[in-house]
Amino acid sequence: MENEKSKSAFLEYFGDTPKLRFLDFLIGNHFFDFNMTDMAKEAEISYNSLKSFFDEFLEKGIIIKTRRVGKSDMYKLNMENETVKRFLQFAWFLTKNNLLLSKERKISV
Repeated sequence: MENEKSKSAFLEYFGDTPKLRFLDFLIGNHFFDFNMTDMAKEAEISYNSLKSFFDEFLEKGIIIKTRRVGKSDMYKLNMENETVKRFLQFAWFLTKNNLLLSKERKISV
């Protein structure tokens, strides 16, 4: 039987779509930069799905180009963007809240 990864609190609350999976990946890896191929692979979405909204994320400043390695451009979550800062706070709030609820359920059982 295939081992299914557990979903983050963010995906549990809002659903599991390619765009949301990509955002979830960025949240968990916001200190690192990646090329588009690796981002798609790690977020478990197709490269074509990523391409469909990648430019929109760049234009809105959600992600930024950090450097070029060989022929690959590297990108990461733009931690200077106010929307991204608030989004991260919200995502971590969901995670914390989810952990507290899980802990309360275990205690009450």
